[in-house]
Amino acid sequence: MVFGKKNGSKNGKVAPPRSDALSAFIDEASEIEGKYSFRGTVMLNGKFKGEISSKDTLIIGEKAVIHASIQAGIVLISGEVVGNVLASERVELRGTARVFGDVEAPVIVVEEGVLFEGHCRMPKQPAGDAASVAS
Repeated sequence: MVFGKKNGSKNGKVAPPRSDALSAFIDEASEIEGKYSFRGTVMLNGKFKGEISSKDTLIIGEKAVIHASIQAGIVLISGEVVGNVLASERVELRGTARVFGDVEAPVIVVEEGVLFEGHCRMPKQPAGDAASVAS
C-alpha cells in the first residue's frame, strides 16, 4: 500500500513513470517468445522471438538477440535484431548493433561499427506532426 508522497505518489495516486525511467528490464538470462506490447521505456537484453509493439521507447541492449518484427516510437539498438524495425519517431543503430532486416523511421542514426544488412527508408513526418513538434 502506498501512503503520502513515497514511490512517486501524489495525493494517494501513483504518478506515471518519468519518460527517462525504465518501465521494465529483461536481462540476458531471459528467453521470451510471443507478442510483447508495453508502455513507457523497456530495455531488452535477453533473447526474444515474435512481435514487439509499442508507441514508446524500446532499448535493445548489447547482449540481446531479437528475432522479431518491431514497431515502436523510438528504437535504440546495440544488440542483434533479425527482423524489420518500424519506428514512428527514430531508430538509432549504435556501434555494436547487428541488424538483419529493413529499418523505417523519419530519423535514422547509424553509428560507425554497425553491421546492417537490409533496406533503410526515411519517410517524411506528416505535416500535422511537424507542426505539433514545433509548438
